[in-house]
Amino acid sequence: MLLGVERAVVEDVRLEDDETIVVSVRPTARERQRCGVCGRRCPREDAGEGRRQWRALDLGTTLAYLEADAPRVRCKRHEVVVARVPWARHNSRFTTAFEDQVCWLAVNVSKKAVAELMRIAWRTVGGICKRVADEELAQRDQFAGLKRIGIDDFAHRRGHRYLTGVVDHDTGRLVWAAPGRDRQTVEKFLELLGPERCDQIELVSCDMAESIASAIAAHCPNAIRCVDPFHVIQLATDALDEIRREVWNQARRAGHQQAAKDVKGARYALWKNPAKLTEHQKVKLAEIQQTNKPLYRAYLISQQLREIYRVPHEEAVSLLDAWLAWARRCRLAPFVKLAKTITRQRAGIEAAIKHGLSNARTEQINTQLRLITRRAYGFHTPEALIALAMLSLGDLCPPLPA
Repeated sequence: MLLGVERAVVEDVRLEDDETIVVSVRPTARERQRCGVCGRRCPREDAGEGRRQWRALDLGTTLAYLEADAPRVRCKRHEVVVARVPWARHNSRFTTAFEDQVCWLAVNVSKKAVAELMRIAWRTVGGICKRVADEELAQRDQFAGLKRIGIDDFAHRRGHRYLTGVVDHDTGRLVWAAPGRDRQTVEKFLELLGPERCDQIELVSCDMAESIASAIAAHCPNAIRCVDPFHVIQLATDALDEIRREVWNQARRAGHQQAAKDVKGARYALWKNPAKLTEHQKVKLAEIQQTNKPLYRAYLISQQLREIYRVPHEEAVSLLDAWLAWARRCRLAPFVKLAKTITRQRAGIEAAIKHGLSNARTEQINTQLRLITRRAYGFHTPEALIALAMLSLGDLCPPLPA
């Protein structure tokens, strides 16, 4: 009971010279000679490595280990493997209770606290998280009931190293993640999902990446792709800022230092929501309206695009038609280019307005993933980071022992 071990017989307890408690145990008769992977009863192969030790939860401030024989068995499915023990997972040198506590701490406290409290290396924490997450995923169906999903990627490390994540809009859970950001990465998820469940997908929120759009079109015939409103507005903001920088450079080259300074200082006034402008920023906009007509026209075009997400669907469609006509003839190259992009993505933009779906929940998960990435600093493989993310955001974290 003190060790948190069941279905085992305690044979001996001894205190080592370094004040470590070693408890000799053996599995009960019913638990012996079982495959370490599938748990089936199998014939014994050999004695294996002989005696093996597993780190258990500390007894107060004293390190504790379980010691037992580790024979090998011959499984019809998995061939020769180490026999299963009831107190630890396969290929682990820690007890199940120890690993569950490590995972719970990794999800809830800092990396330094986990390593110091459990007296293990941080890389060891990554391996434990991976092992526990894989076991939890094998025991439950993460893809059950998926109808509305969000797909997005984020950089988890320098050097353009990305993870692609899939979020269930109905539950808010992270259901899948993998390294990469191309079409093959998205197709890995859709292949795991299977044709039957792909047909059940109704809505998919994502950005304008062609890799996601082509994969969804090929595998999910009934899914409607909803282009995230934030990415649409971001393109308009980028076009506006491109024009502002062009005006600023022209003023600098002409020697109008004060005018260049005013345009540079108006950046946040141009980006900000009109309802939240300060008095100083309102004055800045009024000055631009009087002195720089092209920049103010670009500001009005960008603000008009925001309005399509503030009105009902039918009105938004009419407003989008008017905006496209205005952007095409505005003689501002960045907005002419943006009009072409929105025309290509129009079906997804209208679907997002009609169904009220965005990548907001996915971006929320991405923010939490960035925090997890910082906490996981020292994990040298994306698999360990994904395991910690699934434990934290995929509802896989085991409860504390007992």
